[in-house]
Amino acid sequence: VQLQAFGGGLVQAGGSLRLSCAASGRTFSTYNMGWFRQAPGKEREFVATINWSGRSTYYADSMKGRFTISRDNAKNTVTLQMNSLKPEDTAVYYCAAVERIWFPATGPNRYNFWGQGTLVTVSS
Repeated sequence: VQLQAFGGGLVQAGGSLRLSCAASGRTFSTYNMGWFRQAPGKEREFVATINWSGRSTYYADSMKGRFTISRDNAKNTVTLQMNSLKPEDTAVYYCAAVERIWFPATGPNRYNFWGQGTLVTVSS
């Protein structure tokens, strides 16, 4: 499956941003999906994951209550709604796909396919 993330941009602290990830191929619904982020000089960090059906989600502690992951299997898309953004949320955000047997998969090495990333910049 090929993934393309978009929706990043510049937002003020406290604001919101919605990221989307479009997937190609007819097998999208067989994968669990995840969002990761990577700030300059830091390792790639787990953000959230959603299972293949969309019924189960899992978040990194620092994102709980602020971020919401969802998916639309009919449209082959997964989204990340980010609210109450902080300057420390500034990073390149990546969507990724992992085989459905792995849930919740929080380690980047578990994921098979990656999008190209979209930059989110939160100004103070």
